[in-house]
Amino acid sequence: MPIQEGFRNQRLTVVPRRVVAEASTRPVTRRLMVTDTGYYPVATDHLMRRPNGIEEAVFILCAGGLGWATVGGVHYRVGSNAALVIPRGVPHAYGASAEAPWTIWWCHLRGTDLAELLEEIGAGPSRPVVSIRRLDRAVALLDEIVTIMERDHSPAALTGAAGAAWKLLTQIVLDRVMPVPGDPLQRAMAYLAERLDTTVRVAELAALVGVSPSHLSALFRRATGGGVLAHHTTLRMAQARNLLDTTDATVADIAREVGYTDPFYFSRHFRRLHETSPTEYRNRAKG
Repeated sequence: MPIQEGFRNQRLTVVPRRVVAEASTRPVTRRLMVTDTGYYPVATDHLMRRPNGIEEAVFILCAGGLGWATVGGVHYRVGSNAALVIPRGVPHAYGASAEAPWTIWWCHLRGTDLAELLEEIGAGPSRPVVSIRRLDRAVALLDEIVTIMERDHSPAALTGAAGAAWKLLTQIVLDRVMPVPGDPLQRAMAYLAERLDTTVRVAELAALVGVSPSHLSALFRRATGGGVLAHHTTLRMAQARNLLDTTDATVADIAREVGYTDPFYFSRHFRRLHETSPTEYRNRAKG
């Protein structure tokens, strides 16, 4: 059942530790589980001190106003569009700014996959404040978690909350590596997407977006796992698959559409990447 604590219009629910212990043995929730969650609007005088940390990791999304945190003896400012993420067992304190008290959505998390997820979002004892690119999306997922757990703490509810929490964390991972509108990586990706039928030189593309070729290559490797030309090839092959699936165009016509003047070279390249020829791919049952 929701528990009242003292902030007007707040929402709060805590899973009984007996239920947490049982959920820790089940296939999904042993990997990631929400044990406590809530929403505190304009949380005036909010203050929490835990000199020994707690068993769960703490995730606090600041949706408005300001807060502060002391983690591992270091003081941090927490503004809107940021999340405070404190791993399990780390001493900490946090609270609302006196001048502009924060509005927060929060949850406590545990599970065997949690440490890796926190590492992927870039959070740790020495970096507890993480920027949130899409605040609306993060709030929606935390609202979903709170709403699910306000109803009950059944295995199904805990699994649903775990799914939303997984989406929340992995979305932060994605936002960390994908470009923001207007930055060099986004402009380079857009340029490549518009030129599937032409050859693009890395040096020329780097000059166009205002960075060095080596820096552009590093940006692509971080975001996609491969280089500039590998990403261009991925886009070309995605378009080729789309044309094979949705049109009656010949393989030769499709090859030209995605920038291959030699249809035989295109077919060899397609087979190397997909382990099947374009024709075999087209004829394969899908869906």
